[in-house]
Amino acid sequence: MTWLKRLWWALVLLAVLVVVAVAASWEPDRQLGPLVARWGQEPSTFIEVDGMQVHVRDTGPRNDPVPIVLLHGMASSLHTWQGWQTSLQTSRRVISVDLPGFGLTGPSPQGEYSIEAYTRFVFRLLDALNVKQVMLVGNALGGEIAWQTALLAPDRVRKLVLIDSDGYPQAAMSMPIAFQIASMRGWRWVAERIFPRAMVTSTVKSVFGDPSHIPPHTVDRYFELSLRVGNRRALFQRMDQAQWGANAHYIRRIQQPTLVLWGEKDPMVALSSGRQFCQDIPRCSLVVFPELGHIPQEEDPSRTLASARSFLLDK
Repeated sequence: MTWLKRLWWALVLLAVLVVVAVAASWEPDRQLGPLVARWGQEPSTFIEVDGMQVHVRDTGPRNDPVPIVLLHGMASSLHTWQGWQTSLQTSRRVISVDLPGFGLTGPSPQGEYSIEAYTRFVFRLLDALNVKQVMLVGNALGGEIAWQTALLAPDRVRKLVLIDSDGYPQAAMSMPIAFQIASMRGWRWVAERIFPRAMVTSTVKSVFGDPSHIPPHTVDRYFELSLRVGNRRALFQRMDQAQWGANAHYIRRIQQPTLVLWGEKDPMVALSSGRQFCQDIPRCSLVVFPELGHIPQEEDPSRTLASARSFLLDK
């Protein structure tokens, strides 16, 4: 057999292996109905904002003049706040939401996922709920949305809680494998059609300080909601529109009292960013959790909320 024939057969074998791998990992979009039945049960509601049916949980006393609004991170959902919301709602109005492009809310009709688009969305959400002033709590992407919203409308944001928040430049290689793939435009056609559960499991494990504490249903939730119709493409568009750290020089202008919570084992956003927030923000306190990772409010809701409760309950 000549070298040319060997090369031809090697290419054929490679093509067969690729086809088999794609077929084994092929995941169709999940339709909204079954997802709502599993992940949108009470107290979930849906309200129209900017042409979207937005997934919201609005609980606690309606006469609370300054509700607490919880904003999740990239590729997450309002479920990340379940422990916090269940505890806080006994005395405070608490609003959590699936941001456009994620969870049950799904994609933005305009395909807009810049921070500016998200801050506009927050204002329209608050207007739709007839809320004049809030305390904003945000994790990762939600943290950056929170502090930029506070800068744009200081009269509407009384306090900030930033949890492993975006804001400063970060290294692309610090992101989980799913986000790295989403940022590679050459992989888009394939990535929109395959979605190995093993990749989601690996990504979720990477953002917990102690992966052994991850409940089985947590991976189910991240996996299934990522497959909601339109969410995979929305993640790619968000990665295209992200400008990591582009507005970091504005952080010094934040005047609201700010509490920064950080998981020291966060592999995505280093603790140095948490310390930098409290160097740049005049009225700021930092609490570090040595054993926790990138989503400490989900990994250990009791401990993290214990550190934030007095700050949030003191209006």
